[in-house]
Amino acid sequence: MQCSYSYRGTVVEAIIGDITKLEVDAIVNPANSLMIMGGGVAGAIKRAGGAEIEEEARRYAPVPVGMAIATTAGRLPAKYVIHAPTMERPAMRIGVENVVLATQAALKKARDLGIESIAFPGMGTGVGGVPLDKAAEAMVKTIKEFIDSYPDIKLKRIVLVALREDLYKEFCKAIEKYLKT
Repeated sequence: MQCSYSYRGTVVEAIIGDITKLEVDAIVNPANSLMIMGGGVAGAIKRAGGAEIEEEARRYAPVPVGMAIATTAGRLPAKYVIHAPTMERPAMRIGVENVVLATQAALKKARDLGIESIAFPGMGTGVGGVPLDKAAEAMVKTIKEFIDSYPDIKLKRIVLVALREDLYKEFCKAIEKYLKT
């Protein structure tokens, strides 16, 4: 099950799946500024890819919201993990503005790395407490604005990964609203 749309040469697609199994250049970790990979997506990345991902990320801490760092991906099929903090400390409630800042930071890091494919989970939708529809809209709108700002970007594929159908549907609605207009 997937929905996708090609916008200015970049395919933006939503899928239901496990982000740690995707063969993309980079996957995004909606981190905390301290780079502690305890639960949620970060915990899943650490379990699947190895503790060395967290060990490398912690060397950069603290990383402010609005910035991102890249580490190796350990045993994951991806080449990099881009750690884009959505919150300062683990398990903080956040607002949708942090989703925008973290999404922008991850995209900028992807551009700096010159990669062609990236996968995002629902940024801020776990312990951050951002409603699924608001997070999906913020992410897709930010992706559109980024592509508009960098027409020569190498990024050819952006995958929005949902664990469940409810977030997948919100990603699809946002793709329909912002990219197909």
